[in-house]
Amino acid sequence: MDNVYHTPVMLAECIEGLEIKPNGIYVDVTFGGGGHSREIIKHLGEKGKLVAFDQDADAQQNMIADDRFIFVDQNFRYLKNFARLHGVIPVDGILADLGVSSYQFDQADRGFSIRFDAELDMRMNQSGDLTAKQVINTYAEADLHKIFGIYGEIQNAKSLARTIVTARLNGSIDTIADLKNTIAGLIPRGKENKYLAQVFQALRIEVNQELEALKEFLFQAADILKPGGRLVVMSYHSLEDRLVKNFIAKGKFSGELEKDIYGNDDRQLIAISRGAVTASEEEIKINNRARSAKLRIAVKK
Repeated sequence: MDNVYHTPVMLAECIEGLEIKPNGIYVDVTFGGGGHSREIIKHLGEKGKLVAFDQDADAQQNMIADDRFIFVDQNFRYLKNFARLHGVIPVDGILADLGVSSYQFDQADRGFSIRFDAELDMRMNQSGDLTAKQVINTYAEADLHKIFGIYGEIQNAKSLARTIVTARLNGSIDTIADLKNTIAGLIPRGKENKYLAQVFQALRIEVNQELEALKEFLFQAADILKPGGRLVVMSYHSLEDRLVKNFIAKGKFSGELEKDIYGNDDRQLIAISRGAVTASEEEIKINNRARSAKLRIAVKK
């Protein structure tokens, strides 16, 4: 099952970044196919513990049968509450792999992929309320403009928003094919896949509130780590990577690092590596998803 899900990117680098202590408590907040979790468990002694989070019901097919393993079927924005519930605070290390699993992309009916036609869904948590169809059909033009411009980093975001709002006056845009047909005239020649991928990325981030969830997660992760504990986060696009980078560097997401009159700062974390760790050429050849991955490792002060 794990292979169907996806090959974990930079697995060795992630495990090395966690510096696993045999009797430590670790959290994998993006369980998915369980590739990272299985590797972490191999490094744990009998008193070690691993807590894994995943809000996608499909991930539960990959559960690990091991007394040291606890599974939480929630979004990682609830990290602190559920770590407290299971009595595992403070923890020694936290791992987040922010990529959508290739398994989710390959489930045609989930509406994540431009390769299939399906309802515009894109919910990571299948019981969530908001779908991509609702975003496309009900959001105001200004909000769509913002989502496509900021989350999709799309050049003609304004025209894109206007085109969608105009088209939906004639009838609702329900499927991936409907959306592609609606915006066909705006797609730059020869860049069809890239453009559609950016549109889909923007919708997916909005539907799943991914950036808000990431911010909440980072604050809580810094809180529940032991001094000397490790945070290892892998991102696949610049928006996420910027949030992670700023939080590690400044303890917040924008503005400058604040210091008190003694020159002490508020940061709870210190970066371990200068800049982000990226995948080797060999790995990128085998696994194309590794191309855009950026890994950041920090230790709690």
